[in-house]
Amino acid sequence: MSQTALSQLVWHGHALQLLPQRALWDPEQRLLLLADLHLGKAESFQASGVPLPSDGDLDNLNRLLDLATQLRPAAVVVLGDLIHGPLGLTAELRQKLAALPALLGCPLRLVGGNHERGSWIDGLPPEPALQAGPLWLSHGPSVPPQAGLLNVCGHLHPVALLGQGADRLRLPCFALDRRQGRLLLPAFGSLTGGHPCPAGLQRWGIADGHVVQLP
Repeated sequence: MSQTALSQLVWHGHALQLLPQRALWDPEQRLLLLADLHLGKAESFQASGVPLPSDGDLDNLNRLLDLATQLRPAAVVVLGDLIHGPLGLTAELRQKLAALPALLGCPLRLVGGNHERGSWIDGLPPEPALQAGPLWLSHGPSVPPQAGLLNVCGHLHPVALLGQGADRLRLPCFALDRRQGRLLLPAFGSLTGGHPCPAGLQRWGIADGHVVQLP
């Protein structure tokens, strides 16, 4: 996969690739990092009487499998909220999750998020925040156990607001807080909403299949 200056982040000499598929690639460790898929969200809403279409999971899983085919990661780590909750964890979704590591061609790990609470996925136990080289991987923002680590996390679903009025755009974005040493990942899931990115952070917006550094 090609790399450009606008889609790279270098943290203490460690290069990371910001992907337009709303995921982070660590080429040195060959780790594919993503967060907030919220699989089963449509089914959760359907159980409450909201008739959302059920094809969102297929789009999310296909994008993930396409990335794994391109990058051949040593492992895929989901930084929380792989699923939306117990109501959406159907027998069909359980079967898809059980088959996912073999389809990815590598181990799949899950850092537990708030939406995993009360659910159990066979073969994919939620793990606490963990260190991977110079990265501290967590679901929500977390303080690393030692200085110099970059906290990579999800949970906040950052979006950048551009323009005003009817012309305002909401772009999913990566957001870097250099002072705190924290990188916020955009939500990977296609049915997830977003929250305006906190002020003062370095942002990379995602639009038309490109990652672009924003002012």
